[in-house]
Amino acid sequence: MMDMSRRQFLGAFGAAAAVAGLGLAGCSSDTSTPSGSSGSSSDSKIQTIKDRGQLNCGVKADVLGYGYLDTATGEYEGLEIDLCYQIAAAVFEVSYEEAKEQGLCAFTTVTPSTRGTLIDSGQLDIVAATYTITPEREEDWDFSTPYRTDSVGIMVKTSNGWDSMEDLDGQTIGVSTGSTTQQLVTEMIADEGFDCTPNFTEYQSYPEIKDALDAGMVQAFAMDRSTLNTYMDDTVELLQPEIEFGTQEYGVATEKGCDLSDLVDETVNELLDSGWMDEEITTWLGASA
Repeated sequence: MMDMSRRQFLGAFGAAAAVAGLGLAGCSSDTSTPSGSSGSSSDSKIQTIKDRGQLNCGVKADVLGYGYLDTATGEYEGLEIDLCYQIAAAVFEVSYEEAKEQGLCAFTTVTPSTRGTLIDSGQLDIVAATYTITPEREEDWDFSTPYRTDSVGIMVKTSNGWDSMEDLDGQTIGVSTGSTTQQLVTEMIADEGFDCTPNFTEYQSYPEIKDALDAGMVQAFAMDRSTLNTYMDDTVELLQPEIEFGTQEYGVATEKGCDLSDLVDETVNELLDSGWMDEEITTWLGASA
């Protein structure tokens, strides 16, 4: 993990974005008052957040480098946590450091099966949780410009001695409920011409899949490589890592048609253009963009 001084240094890149979307059309269905709001009748999502005093953010708690809950401190950390503070800074028209110091983000842990529903219910304003942009999801929610691209990997126990995808024939692969992983693995097997038919079992959380792998309940753990990196140790390895498939583009999700969506997209693009996102990727993930 990176040290605090490094993280503070990155704050220099975080000039807040101007809230240009206030005059735009409001959310299409923001008629209820979210819990904790001041009761504003405005149809502007941005104004609702300002009245409430915090940006409600859905994040991961178990993905190192992206969204991770440090049980020792009770604090979330990672690239997506910092991104949420940048968006809060834009909403409240303050600096990135001020957004952090004032606690302008309220974080809620989400899973692949809860991310969208918590936006729909109004409990969350944004979701920044390794949320892959797909045409199907874009029908229901707005997504920002992608801030990170990843691909799928398949983790297996080193002790198996496997070296080919065909070793998965008849084996069970653990995947996350609500993810696109099963479809992507199946497509890769067909595209690459492998002669194998694995089975799939869905789990609600990543730790459950890793526990199942360790217990022999599944023989592989398939997910975005960034997620798998959280669980890498000397007992596991990626199966045929040279095969890159299932490109995943992560975006920040918001309620479809609301004024917050434009501000989020503007902020993400500014962070990409300024180099801030490159710095975050290098710091948290040890990789270039």
